[in-house]
Amino acid sequence: MKLFELIEAIEKVASPALQEDYDNSGLLVGSPQSDVKKALLTLDTTEAVVEEAVAEGCDLIITHHPIIFKGLKRLNGSDYVERVVLAAIKNNIAIYACHTNLDNVLKQGVNSKIASKLGLRDTQILRPMHSELIKMTVFTPHTHADAVRESLFAGGAGNVGNYDECSFNLHGQGTFRGGENTNPVIGNRGKRTTLDEQRVEVLLPKNRFKQVMDSLRKAHPYEEIAYYASPLENTWQDAGSGMLGVLKKPIQGEYFPAYVKERLRAEVVRFTKPVEWVRKVAICGGSGAFLIKNALHSGADAYITGDVKYHEFFDAENRIMICDPGHYETEQFTIELFAEILSEKFPNFATRFSHTYTNPIYYHF
Repeated sequence: MKLFELIEAIEKVASPALQEDYDNSGLLVGSPQSDVKKALLTLDTTEAVVEEAVAEGCDLIITHHPIIFKGLKRLNGSDYVERVVLAAIKNNIAIYACHTNLDNVLKQGVNSKIASKLGLRDTQILRPMHSELIKMTVFTPHTHADAVRESLFAGGAGNVGNYDECSFNLHGQGTFRGGENTNPVIGNRGKRTTLDEQRVEVLLPKNRFKQVMDSLRKAHPYEEIAYYASPLENTWQDAGSGMLGVLKKPIQGEYFPAYVKERLRAEVVRFTKPVEWVRKVAICGGSGAFLIKNALHSGADAYITGDVKYHEFFDAENRIMICDPGHYETEQFTIELFAEILSEKFPNFATRFSHTYTNPIYYHF
């Protein structure tokens, strides 16, 4: 397969536009036009992971954490980042990273995978993104309204929470007159035309605008499509940081850390003073201390994340139970996500879970 085909499948779920400003997701090593036969799926790309890819005959590594975060000014093998990149190039192995853009999606994202491991239901984004939605208004002849609506939906517009194919439609009359260089599909050049039209309005995320327009152009009959797109301040329920969900049955607070430890296959769990019962749970894979206040305001009984510092535990204010099973432990199931996304689109493409343990932290009991 061509590498760009695999990338397109992943980015249809986790658009690059959703990654945080500091991030460096995307194709880090290799050409999108290269042929790939087998991919190694991993959380981190280390020298041992590249060696594993070579041994397993993989020509692609798909990783959650980008090996390149800062600009590389030289490649002489002076640190592990340079050595990984050199080894990948030497062995003709591409490296593709999908990081915070996979964190920030509601469906098939890092946090939805954690939620499934914990048995959470009725999930929603903990801190939705703002100002990432567009209202598109399209004017079309009444006779073509159904086809235009279908094209907008097909392009990715019209989704609101758990609803899809959402639109607002208003009947009216439109007028237009084509200049001497026009070739109107309806009416005559140089003469004003009055036509029964429909005004169709839909919502779409900014990162889907090009796809929606490409789809619209195939269905709209006008030589010049009559539309306008307006940015909105609304929150976007399908994208953002963290996740909130509900346990099927409440768990007593004193037993909840053990539950987290077992479900997330963690070595240890650091936690604050237990609450009486845990029913509503907030989560954030990786380093999520920045969402503690959001978890508090959400009414969650517990918040699960990694990399919480000593003083950040005080932010619980005895109102919420913070549980920290570790960064690696909360994100280790991301490789399952990659496999699921690719198998849906390419069921015969070979993927392999990396057996290299990349967690840099060990525990002594």
